[in-house]
Amino acid sequence: MKYETVMGLEVHVELSTESKLFCACSAKFGADVNENVCPACSGMPGVPAITNKKAVELGIAAAIVTNSEITREISFDKKNYFYPDLPTGHQITQIFAPICRNGWVEIETDDGKKKITLAQIHIEEDAGKLIHDSRTGTSLVDFNRASVPLIEIVSNPDFRSAKEVVAYLEKLRALLSFADISDCKMQEGSMRCDVNISVRKTGSETLGTRTEIKNMNSLKAIAAAIEYESRRHVEVLEAGEALVQETRRWDDNKAQTFSMREKEDATDYRYFPNPEIMPIVIGDDWIEEIRKNLPEKAEDKFSRLTKELGLSDYDSGIITASKTLSALFDATMKYVNKPKEIANWIIVELLSIAKGNNKGADDVKIDIEKFAKIIELVDNRTVNRNVGKKILALVLSENIDPMKYIEENSLSAVSDTAEITKAVEAVFAENTKQLNDYKNGNEKLFGFFVGQTMKKLGGKADPKVVNEAIKKWLSNI
Repeated sequence: MKYETVMGLEVHVELSTESKLFCACSAKFGADVNENVCPACSGMPGVPAITNKKAVELGIAAAIVTNSEITREISFDKKNYFYPDLPTGHQITQIFAPICRNGWVEIETDDGKKKITLAQIHIEEDAGKLIHDSRTGTSLVDFNRASVPLIEIVSNPDFRSAKEVVAYLEKLRALLSFADISDCKMQEGSMRCDVNISVRKTGSETLGTRTEIKNMNSLKAIAAAIEYESRRHVEVLEAGEALVQETRRWDDNKAQTFSMREKEDATDYRYFPNPEIMPIVIGDDWIEEIRKNLPEKAEDKFSRLTKELGLSDYDSGIITASKTLSALFDATMKYVNKPKEIANWIIVELLSIAKGNNKGADDVKIDIEKFAKIIELVDNRTVNRNVGKKILALVLSENIDPMKYIEENSLSAVSDTAEITKAVEAVFAENTKQLNDYKNGNEKLFGFFVGQTMKKLGGKADPKVVNEAIKKWLSNI
């Protein structure tokens, strides 16, 4: 290829704290507009900033899971720029002494494992949010998100394809969500990504003019934006024109990037140390305490599921890709110790229902005890799998009691061999043409006989027993 794409990422991840970074306002998502605002986070003068200890601890945890060097004395700085959703006219962030530097995250690529190196991770406050009203042509400001704590994970320009970027973001999401650092819900904005992209002639060591694609919060959109912007860069260079260092936004509907503003350099922000916030010293004991209390990593869990519990790589990969599914698996194991069955019900049934309702893995919510009961009832053949799937859907939608529903609707599996044999005989008596076709070599009709028998038994029989009964009957003709 004549050109090579080079990318670095800035990933913004909101931290899982109850309160904001420098005040006691709630940091929770979903509040009414401007519900969680006080004099401190709305930028009133003379209000002191008090650092949230939990946010610093989560920053240390992020350093640990990304193999980063932790800075032993951190400080906060002011980044100056004027924007309507930034009430103070500056953002409190870190540049001179960030929480950590020189980390790395390993990803899987088509060519094997690859290390993505990190320049730094720093803690900073989030900005507010502009709400654009198309009816009036005005923009209003919601300050609920202002001063919500986040970390910005800054990679080096190590990416060469959209697939590598997506793999890295999925890996980061697993690392951070499993460690309870963030819920990483991209659809809620708690994980967002800026892509810095440039192209250069293959073999060149000189970086090209970069553009930044701002505030991406969908893996599909990120991949599409990278492909588009790479092509645009090449087309501009091939036309003999000069690229402009700028910030661009992605329009999902038009599948294009559009210029927002010229891209600033660090000097434009006029960083300087924030004299109102004292430096924080991070000792070995504090680091080890946080390290000791970290939950199981996604990759460690993957290894446990495959090596100790016998799950396939595929099943383990799906379960450990989501903190929600992982927690569901562990909780269900406490009620029914059948790992392969639990994995199958989660991946095949629960995720199918979620997808049908336009929801993802992280949106799956179910009463664990009832979920385990359904698995147990099907496994011991109290009901067949089709009935179990129906009950599962009702538990999700109406939270029914499985046992009560089975009793009230007489759904217990038909296991009486004589009753099943009688139904099989009736099916063959009613379908003589199909029986003759089967005898003449049309073996696909076996499934038809199974379906008709199940229908005659009200869908309550064990399909395995029905199959055996039909095979036995056919072997005697």
